[in-house]
Amino acid sequence: MLLSPAPIDAPAERRNYRWVARRPDQRTRRSSTSGRARRSAETPRYTEMPRWGLSDPQVLPAAAPQRPLGAFAQRAEALLVATAVVFAVGCLAELGRYGILLRNRTRLVDPLLLTVSDYLVFISALLGLAVALAAALAMLGWLIEARRVAYERSGRRDPRSVRTLALGCLVPGVNLVWPGVFLTETVTVSAQDRPADARVLRAIRIWWCAWVFGAIVAVAALLWRTADSLQAKADGVMFTAFTDATAVGVALLTLWLMRMIEGRDLFGHTKIARRWVVAVDPRVPVIEPVHPGGAAEADRLDSVSSAERGAVDTGSTEDQDNDSSAVNREHEEVVAK
Repeated sequence: MLLSPAPIDAPAERRNYRWVARRPDQRTRRSSTSGRARRSAETPRYTEMPRWGLSDPQVLPAAAPQRPLGAFAQRAEALLVATAVVFAVGCLAELGRYGILLRNRTRLVDPLLLTVSDYLVFISALLGLAVALAAALAMLGWLIEARRVAYERSGRRDPRSVRTLALGCLVPGVNLVWPGVFLTETVTVSAQDRPADARVLRAIRIWWCAWVFGAIVAVAALLWRTADSLQAKADGVMFTAFTDATAVGVALLTLWLMRMIEGRDLFGHTKIARRWVVAVDPRVPVIEPVHPGGAAEADRLDSVSSAERGAVDTGSTEDQDNDSSAVNREHEEVVAK
């Protein structure tokens, strides 16, 4: 926009410009008269919202960056609970199968009951494997996000890539070692100026041992399936029930560890930090302690009264002695006369 050469404070008759309000359809509308347009004394009005002026576009919030496995990470807690429930159902199904085997030693078993048991064991095992895999992906996504937040708090960037974390957590055999290392780094990286929480580190070690033990039990259960004898197969059913119970414990331990790292307990309640204050002043009792009165006070009063009575008796005896001596002296004087 060009500036007008006229002064800003010039009167209206000396200005070489003026503001003119036009209708939005000024260009398309033809004047009905060919002569000079007649000025209107009315205030200019618009039949629609003017299109001229500065535009004020709506500022849209920035889209959140896409995190690896973010959809799974948001459902990590629900998937861990579902894993525990499915493996608990599988454990009960295996125990039911073992009970059927015991009954079949002496009595015939209804084929319908045996079919229901077969389907329940098969479906629970298949569903448990699928839910456990989904929970593993969810925990991987949660670990990536937790490490990112921890390193950002310390002003650094996570030195381990997403690919390294995925390979260390998902590759069989390797995932027995590296998840504990990754979790320990997550806890200790944000505690550079203070010692890390010993309870969280101890919980990581407990979970680590349970994770390795669960993997060993799962491999042993798979190898037990290759047995040929009937007794070994029956024992394999019982050992599979123990394996499912171990999986339930590992899932609950994982949920407990995840919530502990986030500052919550197993039930999801936020923990309140305890702050200890050093007391430097001596402790002053608010209420005066009660001294045993009763018998001791009565004994003291009795001793005081006894002393007073003794003093009174002594005084009276002395008075009597003085009186008798005075009488004797009088009698001696009369005899002398």
